[in-house]
Amino acid sequence: MRWRSAAGQDALVVRARLLAAARSFFASRDILEVQTPVLISSTCTDPNIPSVAARYRHDDAMYLRTSPEHAMKRLLCSGSGDIWQIGPVFRNGELGRYHNPEFTMIEWYRHGFDHHDMADETVALILHLLQSQAQITRMSYAEIFLSATGLDPHRCAVQDLQDVLLRFDINTPASMGNRKDDWLDLTLSTVVLPTIDPNTILIIYDYPESQSALARIRHDSPPVAERFEVFSGGVELANGFHELADAEEQRQRFLSEQDRCRKLGIDPPPRDHLLLQAMEHGLPDCAGVALGFDRLLMLATGSQKLADVIAFPFDRV
Repeated sequence: MRWRSAAGQDALVVRARLLAAARSFFASRDILEVQTPVLISSTCTDPNIPSVAARYRHDDAMYLRTSPEHAMKRLLCSGSGDIWQIGPVFRNGELGRYHNPEFTMIEWYRHGFDHHDMADETVALILHLLQSQAQITRMSYAEIFLSATGLDPHRCAVQDLQDVLLRFDINTPASMGNRKDDWLDLTLSTVVLPTIDPNTILIIYDYPESQSALARIRHDSPPVAERFEVFSGGVELANGFHELADAEEQRQRFLSEQDRCRKLGIDPPPRDHLLLQAMEHGLPDCAGVALGFDRLLMLATGSQKLADVIAFPFDRV
């Protein structure tokens, strides 16, 4: 019956318990809980993170947030100190075993942290919420790729990645173009992550420069993005950055993403000028992370799909 909750009572109780435990975790570290708008006037320009459009007064284009990141950074620039929040976020077209167009995200920011510090605290929260003592595996993006495929992901060519996928008998979508990051993502999910013990919590750090998103670039040889992701059982739980603080570099990244939207035939969303103005005022040295609360609930309850831990997933709204 479509009117009934898809999540059982046990899952709802665990959700409430984990939410209380999260609040306790952040309170114990003096991290301030905040709330920021869900309905926003500008949105993420990354074509890989499609937004849900909305309307206000019939003609004002608005969006449902894909993340509270921009608003939280404006708070940081306003002098908020360390902050966190939990709430709904939205992604257009994401629906499946691990995806729902609306889902719950925990996001927080810490002054003086780099991406390694933030990864440590992220794992501490995960272990606290799951009441787990799982083993932690920590590898750089280059190390884990080299271990699983023999390739240096920073220097290999698209053809090298295609050869690896062929060797592992991985079917590749006919729509795949020649963009290296798309081939890296496919190789990571289908070849690299399955080599890791699914019972461990995996931290991957120092991503390719081309996947920097809103992270700082460290100019090693080759340059790397000071970014990390946390996985369990091959599923991404969290994504964090040592945050880019340079307003002009942020503007250029927005422009580059809008350019890529146009090349893909997508009408680019407007740049967030309020975020840029805030960053010109000054974003403190900090790190931030977004964690998928519903995916964590899947682990806590042993559920096989996201819809089992959401009261009313997309097919019931």
